[in-house]
Amino acid sequence: MADGMSLVAPLLAFFIAAASPGPATLAVAATAMARGRRAGLLLGTGLAIGVTFWGALTALGLGALLLLWAPALLAVKVAGGLYLLYLAWLSAKSALSADETRPDRAEEAQRLVTRGLTLNLMNPKAVLAWSAAIAVGVPGDGTGGGWIAAIVGLCAIMCLGIYSGYALLFSAPPIARGYARARRWCEAVFALGFSAAGLRLIFWRGEAA
Repeated sequence: MADGMSLVAPLLAFFIAAASPGPATLAVAATAMARGRRAGLLLGTGLAIGVTFWGALTALGLGALLLLWAPALLAVKVAGGLYLLYLAWLSAKSALSADETRPDRAEEAQRLVTRGLTLNLMNPKAVLAWSAAIAVGVPGDGTGGGWIAAIVGLCAIMCLGIYSGYALLFSAPPIARGYARARRWCEAVFALGFSAAGLRLIFWRGEAA
């Protein structure tokens, strides 16, 4: 009979995957430094929604099918890679600009949530993290359905907490001041990071990496 301790392993496995440096955490850090805490939290909310979508698909068994269906996987990962290259272009454009323009606050809120959602919706690698978490947490006593739902729900909440933590960290005044002093250099680094992540996703073959 499974108990609460059975959730420790899947939560830990998912935490390691979600908190590790990657395109999502880079996006939160870049946004929080450039736009502040509110913007970082909004982007993180969109990212968490996107991750939860993949969790639901994986729980239903559809995530694994995507990885096995070459045309669908190709379409998603190429779209995701191109989107990351688009983010790289935005960062490079900012790095080359002497002045930084800020969008309308209401428009920015919608744009940031959408950007985070799109970024993680176009990252099929999320299926691997969810598959690992579910695989180590589902008991073999016929109660798998309930435990999968619990794992997905708790991991989704934890993911929102992780992204929110990154937003709070990188919007802290000392980091924000450092970004302001070296904005163009920071944006150049972000551009390189997004470019590398985009190319890596495009050429990803679907196996764990």
